[in-house]
Amino acid sequence: MAHRIITQVVIVGTRVFGRAFAEAWRQAAASQKFAQQASVNSPGAMNNFASSGLTLDEACKILNVKPPQGGKANMDVVMERFKKLFDVNDPSKGGSFYLQSKVLRARERIEMEVREAADAVARDAELKEGWKPKVYKD
Repeated sequence: MAHRIITQVVIVGTRVFGRAFAEAWRQAAASQKFAQQASVNSPGAMNNFASSGLTLDEACKILNVKPPQGGKANMDVVMERFKKLFDVNDPSKGGSFYLQSKVLRARERIEMEVREAADAVARDAELKEGWKPKVYKD
């Protein structure tokens, strides 16, 4: 009698696990199709998210700054807003750690965007001039 109950528990558990796995697989496939479609429509779409999942638009709204125009942003204003919001949301002063981390991720996202744009400009300049290796002489 006990073996029947154990067998039924194993079978029901396997069904539940199988359904959950299948649903997760479907969601991952749908997410991948959405990402592929977004990358077809706009080539830089895959870079819209940092590791935190913030878009550039969200980061600018959090810090209340204008988005970088042509890869250039007023980093003094960004840092000023960051420091103010970071200090206001300090958990030791009664603030929210969640909001503080969002402010930090927003600053990092804007810095990443500016850094990538500067790298692209430097790369284009190097391509325009031609590659000139640095030769060291003793």
